[in-house]
Amino acid sequence: MTITAVEAAASRPAMLVKEKIERVIGILLLVGLTLWLIWNFTTAPVQFVNVGLAGLRLGAIYALIALGYTLVYGIIELINFAHGDLFMLGTVFSSIFLVKLFHAGTGSPLDWLLMVITMVIAMVLCAGLNVTAEYFAYRRLRKAPKLAPLITAVGISFIFQWLGMRLNGSAQLNWPMVIPKGGLTFGEITLDYSTIVVISVTIPLLLILSYIVQSTRQGKAMRATAQDQDAARLMGINVNRTISFTFGLGGAMAGAAGLLFLETFGSTRFDLGFQLGLIAFTAAVLGGIGNLQGAVLGGFIIGLIQAFNDGLPYGFGQRWSQSVVFAILILVMVFKPEGILGKRTIEKV
Repeated sequence: MTITAVEAAASRPAMLVKEKIERVIGILLLVGLTLWLIWNFTTAPVQFVNVGLAGLRLGAIYALIALGYTLVYGIIELINFAHGDLFMLGTVFSSIFLVKLFHAGTGSPLDWLLMVITMVIAMVLCAGLNVTAEYFAYRRLRKAPKLAPLITAVGISFIFQWLGMRLNGSAQLNWPMVIPKGGLTFGEITLDYSTIVVISVTIPLLLILSYIVQSTRQGKAMRATAQDQDAARLMGINVNRTISFTFGLGGAMAGAAGLLFLETFGSTRFDLGFQLGLIAFTAAVLGGIGNLQGAVLGGFIIGLIQAFNDGLPYGFGQRWSQSVVFAILILVMVFKPEGILGKRTIEKV
């Protein structure tokens, strides 16, 4: 059904009023959030800074996981619900190689080198699993209705969970860590060693990934495939290989996040991927699904929100942590459906 120019002009003032109301509500919510942060900062400034540093550490892990979601969605518009469980396998692989095989965690200087080697192994294994899932499952459903690959992703998720339970067991396991406890103290502020390591690893990985996507030949092929697969084929791009490469990159980020999580919290569970994967997916949507910078921004925002809510004097508390995260996501989706850094798209009919 089409509308005439007169009808469109008549409806424009009503749309402008609605947009103004939504903008005012959004500004009020932002002002309220700012006042809440200022209130907590003035009440307990040291606690505010310590909690914020912990939030940055958690946000960096979320950002790495969220990149896997946004890479896959950006190139084939698939929400890979198995990605959270792939991250879980990254934690399990890291514990097996780092502790069981390499016997790290004894305080030896060699442990740091073993940790780097383990991270590379976890990235390669997770990338290989992601590429395998794309080849045997998703590739054959690329032209199927969108519900089919979504259901397949859920099925792959269960397969990854089964593998994690076989390798890790059904109970939570605690492992010795290479990164020592404690940190650098600046008065009453403590910068944990784990925070330093996580940020120091995450930032170079994000920069390398951005360079690959934006400045390399393979990155140009990825962007061309994301825009139009048929046109990319006509230009000589191997679309299947490009999509597999993208899945590999996302899996590698999940493997790196798995080792960083293990070294931050020292535990593994076979069902860990459900909760953290869902939160990381929320971060990707919050920042703008399909946007690399948006995924990173969303990850850090979610990490800070969780940390502030759980650790500040005037917060809802840890019991309401996930409720607060998803409530903020809902509000952002209401007022800016494309996400913080996402671009509004116009559907052509």
